[in-house]
Parts: sequence; structure tokens; C-alpha cells
Amino acid sequence: MTSLAPFPFARLSRSPDVEATGLVAADAADRLILDESAAARAAAAPGEIAVIGDAYGALALGAAWDGGTGIRVHQDALVAERALARNAAALGLAARVTSLPLAAEVVSGARVVLLRLPRSLDALDDVAALIAAHARPDVVVYAGARLKHMTRAMNDVLARSFVQLDVTLARQKSRVLVARSPQDGHDPVPADGEADGLALRAFGGAFAGARLDIGTRLLLAHLPRDPGGDTADPLIDFACGTGAVAAHLALAHPERRVYASDQSAAAVASARATAEANGVADRVEVVRDDLLQARAEASASFIALNPPFHSGAAVTDRLAPRMFADAARVLRSGGELWCVWNSGLRYRGELERIVGPTRQVARDAKFTVTVSTRR
Repeated sequence: MTSLAPFPFARLSRSPDVEATGLVAADAADRLILDESAAARAAAAPGEIAVIGDAYGALALGAAWDGGTGIRVHQDALVAERALARNAAALGLAARVTSLPLAAEVVSGARVVLLRLPRSLDALDDVAALIAAHARPDVVVYAGARLKHMTRAMNDVLARSFVQLDVTLARQKSRVLVARSPQDGHDPVPADGEADGLALRAFGGAFAGARLDIGTRLLLAHLPRDPGGDTADPLIDFACGTGAVAAHLALAHPERRVYASDQSAAAVASARATAEANGVADRVEVVRDDLLQARAEASASFIALNPPFHSGAAVTDRLAPRMFADAARVLRSGGELWCVWNSGLRYRGELERIVGPTRQVARDAKFTVTVSTRR
């Protein structure tokens, strides 16, 4: 049943993601995608609407508010998925939406797909090809974003999987690309790469792709030969990305187990593929988690971390301190947090305050590697 009242965007929350000035739960691009797709959604039967890349639930819950049911959703970030669940419960719409992995089941038989355009062209290629492979032949994709995050290359990527591509008029610095007539669809496969003796695998959207970013390269070059601690404790790759650090640790320390964690579904899939490609999958456990919440307090002696500084498309310095705090919770007294960070962010004071005594191990033109000892 369609609601007569307008969707209450203001009631959406980012929680459990970081909240700060300039970080919003919904924006003009969400509103435009919903408006442009309204007629198509009204004609869709239950189970024929899919949503990919929803930030905190505006698209899925906006569609549910308008009467949609059986709405399937994929969000790469675990905090976004949890925010959707909280917002759905608060609005009484939980029964209308279901979160799923980025696989055939999320788009199979879909007639309408609402898509927040990812900034990564590789991620967009994975999503577009998946829709083309498994959605209905008459599927219509409404893919939108803020203009500052859109490029003409996105049109080219969508054109590989769809014959027809239309562009809406811009509104409030946002625009929607409308794709029809799917072609040449396929399931996502990871890109292959190799660097510093590591085989790397990356699905679209995983940070740095199938290569080593310069911060991770600097960290790998300076990790200790002997990480110490109880050998029963796993070595932890926190915010593991494609799993380069996890694979390196497993190869360098064949007697140790490795625990890798990331909240990105694409990163987790990539890290598992990287571990497999390096022949260490039997000793590397990769989990999708917000921070290290699945780990008990004082359960590790060594953690490596390359903290992100993006929340969605927004740059923020609020993420790293939360990660430092959870690393401190998980470390045993005397355990070490090895961290690489952009030198301009000046994290050393935060590390000293949150974790413990911190010393610089290496520094180049852009990045700093530090080791902090848990008090």
C-alpha cells in the first residue's frame, strides 16, 4: 500500500557509522533517483525491485514507503547495512527489505534497479554486468549520484552492459543515468595482480585494486621479522582491503594463523581470493566486521592497520580514532599496533593517547609507519 505522506528523509540516521557535520544519511541524489523511478516502481510486482549501493537506506526505504515489497538490497559497507536495518525498524518497514550479498540472488528477476553510482569504475562494471546477467530482459536501472562524483567514463562502463543509456536533467547538483536493454552480462570475477612477491586479487571497489598502494608497500617493508606474542594468538590485519598484509604475514610466519577483518564486502571477497592465490587460505581467516567487534578483549598481540579516511564519498578524520580504540581493546598489554598513515593527518598524538607509547618506524614523502605498544 502506498503511503500518502512524503518519505521522511530527515528521520534517517547514519548510526552505527560516524556522525559529524557534513556527513548526511540521504542527499539530493537519493531523492532524484526515487523521483525518476517512481512510475517504474509503481508498475513493479512484489520482489521486482532491487537496490544496490544504498548509503543508509534512503533508496530501499523510500521504495518501501511508496508501497514496494520484497525489496532486495546490497550495500558494500557493513555499517551501511546495519544502518538500513535500524532505519527500517524505526520506520516500520523491516519486513519489506532484505539485505543480500552482491550475487545473482540480489538482482535475479528484477524489473527495476535503483543504484547509487560507486566512485570506482571497476565496482560499477561488476554491478552492471551482474544486473545484465540476471535481471529481467526489460529491467530498467536508475543509477544516480552527485555531479561532482560523476564522470563520462561511467556512461562508457554502463554501455558495455546495456544497449540504451539515457541521461536525466540535473537537479540540485545530481543526475541519474537510465540504462535499459541488458547485454553481455556475467558474474563478477576478481582482477589479478602481483607485487613484491604477492599474488593479489581484487573485486571491483576494493581499495587500490590488484596492486599495492604506496602506504601498504611502506608498511610491508617495515613489519617486524618477529611479531612476538603468544604463538596461539592470530596476527591481525585490521581493515584488510584486498588482504595483501594478511597474505604477507601468513607467508612470512608459516607457524602462525592470521585474522583479517574489513567491513567492505568487496574487500572481504578480495582478501579471501588473495589468500587462496598465495596458498595460505588454510591459515587466513577473513571476516566482514565493523571494526574488530567479533574479537574478544585482550585476545591478540599484534595488529597491522592502514586506516581509511573516507566514509562513503566524504573525507573524515573520525574513522581512525575509532579503529585505534578498538585495536587497543583487542590488544593484550604489551601488544603492538603497527600503523601506516598519511603524514599530514598527524595521528601520533591520538595513538599515544588511545593505545600507548608510540614510536616512528619509517617515513617517506607522504606516509608514516608507527608502532604503538598497548599500556
